[in-house]
This record gives sequence, C-alpha cells and structure tokens, in this order.
Amino acid sequence: MVQVGPERVGEGVHFNISNTKNVKQYKARGIVLNTLKYGESSMVAHLLTDVGGRRGYMVQGLGKGRGAKGGKGALFQPMFLLDFVGLESNKTELDRLKEVALAVPLQSIPFDVRKSTVALFMAELLYKLIREVEPNSPLFDFVYNSVVALDSLQEGVYNFHLWFMVQLSRHLGFYPADEWSEGAVFDIEGGCFSRILPRSGLYINVENSRLLHELMEATPDELGGIGLSRLQRKDFIGSLLAYFGYHLDTIHNIASLRILSEVF
Repeated sequence: MVQVGPERVGEGVHFNISNTKNVKQYKARGIVLNTLKYGESSMVAHLLTDVGGRRGYMVQGLGKGRGAKGGKGALFQPMFLLDFVGLESNKTELDRLKEVALAVPLQSIPFDVRKSTVALFMAELLYKLIREVEPNSPLFDFVYNSVVALDSLQEGVYNFHLWFMVQLSRHLGFYPADEWSEGAVFDIEGGCFSRILPRSGLYINVENSRLLHELMEATPDELGGIGLSRLQRKDFIGSLLAYFGYHLDTIHNIASLRILSEVF
C-alpha cells in the first residue's frame, strides 16, 4: 500500500475520525460490492480494491437516519468506482475510510433500471466469489473496466451480465478451453468443448455451448448483435451458475437473480 499524507482525494467527502496519529494511511481505488448498516450513522462497506483484494471498511459519520441512501452514503452504491484514503486497523479486520471520492462519475448506471440491475447482480456475484485479500491487478482492472463499459453501453445491456460472467471465469481460474465446433457441448468437469457427451453427465447443452463460445469471442460493443429471448437468457445463466458452482461452492443463492428475471 502507498502511504500518504493528509491531502484530500479529489473533490470527495471527508470523514471525521479521531485518534489517527501513528495510523498508517493509504491511497487506493475501490469498487463497491456490499454495504451493511451499522448503528444509526455508520455502515460496513466491502470493496474490491486495487491494493488488497476484497476488504471491509467501517464507514462512520454518515448522518443519523441516512444510512446508505443519502448524503455521504450515496457514494456506496453497487459497483460505484471510488478513490479513497484508508486507515489501516491493527485491532479488527475492518479498516476505516478517511476520504472518499467518485473515481468515475457514472452517467447512466444509477438512472437506467436495466444497468443498475446488472450492476446489482455483478456486485453480489463478486461479493460471494472473491475472498482474497491480496492484490490482483488483472481481476481489478477487468471489473473496473467492465463497469465503465456497462455505463457507456448503448445496445446489448440485456446480455452484459452473461458476458461478464463468462469473462470473469478467466480471472477466477476456470476459463473454458475455446475449441468449440458446431454441435459440441461444453464439458463442465473437463472445462472444454466436446462432440461426445461426458460420462459425468455434467455438461452444457448444444445451444448454450454455442452461446458460450459467442460470448467468449464478443466485446461489450458486440453484445447488441446477440439476439436472445428472456427464456434463453434464463436457461443460459442457469448453465453458467452450474459451471461456476462446480468450481466454487459460494455461488449459490444469488438473490439478485430474481430481479434480473423481472427486468430481463
């Protein structure tokens, strides 16, 4: 972590914290994954950071009754991109936030119900899947750039969460071997495409395997050209969750899936 002095971060907000003498401060970038109200004027915020993976922060001084919905707490919406000054804690697992500013003021995600729903799903997915507290620059940069891409996307929003999950698997260590051919299924256990049904019975069907291949090859700007019905999206995300679940047992019970199914 980069130790810093008392200078402010951008044009953000300052949290009044006493007894900071001899406490190590550091500048970082963060992506909001989850918040939990704590008392009348505080919250615990979990961020994906560029300096230490997923980290928890005690955020104090939000104002009585405001919680995460207004005032300073409005900065901590799902997938918001932040610059901040953190204070290391030697006593608890939670660091504290001294100063916070929006790194990139999002232009459409907070106001477009489709995009905000996708962002909510992305945040919950990452919160459940990422436990590491070590820096992972490729993962952080991928997620950060994905938020920027979603915010600027004109077409294909309905497919973005599918693309995001497929590309995320690369950074989680189980990206599919791209050897797709017409009529192939995806062998979940083997992590590859196959023209022969695997004996394990764990596979993604032909239609969804073709879509998996398309999403592996696509860029966000090309997602608008992939025409899918509501039923096809639901079926495909079920297949992806089965694939993720084979590798990571924390994928279950994604609450935002219900909202996704209503919007898409």
